[in-house]
Amino acid sequence: MLIKLSGGTVYDPVHGINGEQRDIYIRDGHITRKPSANVKISKIYDLRGKIVMAGAIDIHTHIGGGKVNIARIMLPEDHRNDPVSKTSLTRSGCGHAAPSTLTTGYRYAEMGYTACFEPAMLPINARQAHMEMGDIPIIDKGAYALLGNDDFFLRMLASHKDQEAISDYVGWIINATQAMGIKVVNPGGISAFKFNQRKLNLDETNVYYDVTPREILITLARAVRELGIPHPLHVHGCNLGVPGNMQTTLDTINAVEGMPLHLTHIQFHSYGTEGDRKFSSGAAQISEAVNANPNISIDVGQIMFGQTVTASGDTMLQYAGHWYAHPNKWVVMDIECDAGCGVVPFKYSDKKFVHSLQWAIGLELFLQINDPWRIFLTTDHPNGAPFISYPHLIRLLMDRTFRNDMLSTINKKAASASILGSLDREYSLYEIAIMTRAAPARSLGLKNRGHLGAGSAADITVYNDVKNRETMFTKPAYVFKDGELVAKNGKIVKVTNGSIHTLRPEYDKTIERSLREYFDRYQTVKLDNFRINDEELLSHGYDRINIQPCA
Repeated sequence: MLIKLSGGTVYDPVHGINGEQRDIYIRDGHITRKPSANVKISKIYDLRGKIVMAGAIDIHTHIGGGKVNIARIMLPEDHRNDPVSKTSLTRSGCGHAAPSTLTTGYRYAEMGYTACFEPAMLPINARQAHMEMGDIPIIDKGAYALLGNDDFFLRMLASHKDQEAISDYVGWIINATQAMGIKVVNPGGISAFKFNQRKLNLDETNVYYDVTPREILITLARAVRELGIPHPLHVHGCNLGVPGNMQTTLDTINAVEGMPLHLTHIQFHSYGTEGDRKFSSGAAQISEAVNANPNISIDVGQIMFGQTVTASGDTMLQYAGHWYAHPNKWVVMDIECDAGCGVVPFKYSDKKFVHSLQWAIGLELFLQINDPWRIFLTTDHPNGAPFISYPHLIRLLMDRTFRNDMLSTINKKAASASILGSLDREYSLYEIAIMTRAAPARSLGLKNRGHLGAGSAADITVYNDVKNRETMFTKPAYVFKDGELVAKNGKIVKVTNGSIHTLRPEYDKTIERSLREYFDRYQTVKLDNFRINDEELLSHGYDRINIQPCA
């Protein structure tokens, strides 16, 4: 079956196409070249006057794993306030801040997203995370395995194991958990919290293992590079949310000595201590450092006003923030001593100084970092806001008048403390296509996603070209997933399964000798039961496994 998308205005940064009227052809789930004149076309979509981009990719969104399920369990009021009715195609669901698996897939697809990546999959909990993600319909999924606070790694570092051995362990973890990358959360700090440390700076030692966050970051970044993992080490740094933490972020950028590094939800790591409240924006300094260091990429973690829930492996941070829970309930827990988990409901208010300045800081970062190939649109769903707020965020970036109108409604002191009103930049559709499609695909090593070239998967989003970009990005005219029309005018018209993206880096399998001894002595599962095989993945609901190449 050959499908023609006719006459749309195409934005495809991978191929340098910036608003050109073109035809796109789809066959067997992939984009194909223009056929010869005698080939029959089965269906034609007239897209004149519409905007065509590749399907959007969310590089950092919490959609699977224990903490997400805890958030769902904790917020029955959230579910009651946002039910999703059953239709002839879709099943019922619920949840605004922490939507159910089914609702997650439907809402992402309705917005034009076709792939999403869970950024913090605890290896010991990977099986459950994959089962949960496999239950999310339509969109492709993937996950980054969480290391840097696990006992086995910290023991290796404390006993001065060589880099090669540590890289073998990282390679084993990627293979065993079917992951797409490596994430570190508050390096060493989650572990330190269990030994009654309440903070851990970049060069402060963990009291039990006598290692520093700097050592953890350098060692893991080297392992990721040596294994040829496309996506850089994905870093939730030290001192998240702490006034003055911009210096920690600057020191972290310098610490990796030019190695690739991805700093996630950087808005929460961009705070100064100026002013009467000892809380100020460090966005200018952070932006300058990112602009000057091409090895650094970031996602913003923009906060948006309203009710949400914070769900993080950073128990040190979550314990410190539980006093501000809204509603007043919270959970901090541990799993097999490998990491942590904290879930704290939270409501951001545009009348509060700190919340308003956080909102402005995120936008300052978006507008001052020059290269859209190294900055990705996220809200750290659901920590900064639910992912359904993305269209509103895009409008803030594209429309300076609207942005300044919103700025005039926030806390006055916060507005006056921000330089946001002086920033003239407005993102173009081409830059939005980079930031939400081409750049995430390139960062993750997805060769056949994020563009509209021949051979690419036919993940395509078609928008009505309306002046209000929030309206435009909220309800695309058409969304194609692997060549099948799955959403039309913001409504699901077909439900598919989506696939899983994973890596298979090479490593020395003799690492399993010491791992087996460790598991037998300390863990509640056996090594042979830890590994997740391909048959299991497919049984969880994924329609296929996409093994991405390592360098």
